[in-house]
Amino acid sequence: MFTGLIRELGRVVSVASMAGGVRLEVSVETRRERPLQVGDSVAVNGACLTVVEVGPGRVVMEVSPETLAKTNLGGLKPGGVVNLEQALRVGDALDGHLVLGHVDGTVTLLEVRREGEFYLFRFSLPSHLAPYVAEKGSVALDGISLTVSRVEGDSFTVAVIPHTYTHTNLQFRRTGEKVNLEVDVIARYVERLLGRDRGALSVDTLKRAGFL
Repeated sequence: MFTGLIRELGRVVSVASMAGGVRLEVSVETRRERPLQVGDSVAVNGACLTVVEVGPGRVVMEVSPETLAKTNLGGLKPGGVVNLEQALRVGDALDGHLVLGHVDGTVTLLEVRREGEFYLFRFSLPSHLAPYVAEKGSVALDGISLTVSRVEGDSFTVAVIPHTYTHTNLQFRRTGEKVNLEVDVIARYVERLLGRDRGALSVDTLKRAGFL
């Protein structure tokens, strides 16, 4: 479980092929409150990976074929910058929103527009994920917890504050690039529950239940 608040940027050291997947080596801060250990979970651009090796200032993770197919990790190259977040511990503050590290798919960065000190990022919105993305709702983009400011047809926009821009890999993103998207898990569960009896939730139903 993660929060979507990026505490650290890592730089890709190497990407090596292995049995359909890849072995990913990333640089990490040497001074941290909780040193990473083998077996720890780390979100890399929002995708939950397991640490399999730890060295001075670096960690190694193995990325499965499924993860490569569903995320932008397959496009990583040495020197690339990735967002890193260590998994939550019981008792840690949940300052962003509940992020599982299970990427739903990739979206394309369509436009970056600056408004004063703030930035507006507009992304494509695949039709199969559109029901889970709503204005004022939460999404995780490359692992970053962000609030949707606008949904228009097949695209959506998020507003990014200066701190988030300078402390994540959004500062390096360019139009046309793919970004990992994880929709709000609450939206998924609501859809799943309602899916048992589609059409059961309506204005009349809410009125009969006393909500309206």
